[in-house]
Amino acid sequence: MAASFSLSVVTPEKVFFDGETSQIIVRTTVGDIGILANHTSLVADLPSGPLKVKQEDGSWRVAAISTGLLKVGGNKVSILANAVEWADEIDLNWAKRSEEDARRRLKEQEDRHQLDLAELKLKRALNRISVGSGNK
Repeated sequence: MAASFSLSVVTPEKVFFDGETSQIIVRTTVGDIGILANHTSLVADLPSGPLKVKQEDGSWRVAAISTGLLKVGGNKVSILANAVEWADEIDLNWAKRSEEDARRRLKEQEDRHQLDLAELKLKRALNRISVGSGNK
């Protein structure tokens, strides 16, 4: 394996991933970025989007992140996410029902706060569908 770094992905419920990798690709609010060992220090907001983690055998494991924060420094990457799940663990039928529910809520909401929540739910559902379907 190429030079590696420590990656920790944590949600409010659990430690999702805690291990070594040689590369990740993650979506930030300004675009997708790749992180390699000894990357310069960085803090970035994460919208709903894919996280790609390179495994020891050179293959990629993909997860769906539902908003969060990325911190890079000292050859360590930390991701604090509201929710995250591996692509192969996503229930596509449930994600599609969530998309339908979010679209219905968007049409019904008049309150700005409720509208914002419905938009976030829709973005999360669409990300889960995309990642779960292999469209990273």
